[in-house]
Amino acid sequence: MVKNALQAQLLKAGLVDNKKAKKLSKQAVHEQRTGQSNEADIKAKIVQDKELKQAKDQAIEQEKKAILHEKELKASIAQMIDQHKIRHTDGDAIYQFIDENKIKKLYINQQIYNALVSGSLVIAKENDNYAFLPKALAERINAKMEGFIIVNNAEQNDQVTDEEDPYAAYVIPDDLMW
Repeated sequence: MVKNALQAQLLKAGLVDNKKAKKLSKQAVHEQRTGQSNEADIKAKIVQDKELKQAKDQAIEQEKKAILHEKELKASIAQMIDQHKIRHTDGDAIYQFIDENKIKKLYINQQIYNALVSGSLVIAKENDNYAFLPKALAERINAKMEGFIIVNNAEQNDQVTDEEDPYAAYVIPDDLMW
């Protein structure tokens, strides 16, 4: 299968396969018969292939590390949400919000409702459910990674109004119930 030690080393290092080794072997035999020698070219090609493989392996390793870091970050945020969420929220008040272009409705007690409207509490996504968190924790979560906080009424939406709009002076309250 393998005729010389160089081919065995190349196969073992994974730089060539059997087909390429046979081709190199045939090329070497041909060069010996014709008197041509491209050993320097072959060695340069081997070094170049090895460098390309190392660069490719490093890129793959960095990508794996980035994915692992992102998973760790998501897990730590999920743990923070689970530890600090407000547990007893059931009540009669209805709070509606938008999540992924769908209107969601939660039944909560009046105290939680007032805190949400005032901006001292936020709604965060926890797996398939929603959790109520303090505003300070929500800011720490947003600093780490965006996308977990769904409703944050503390952020003021600076909307540009038209100067000639006759209803510009009338503000629509956030807690308007339809």
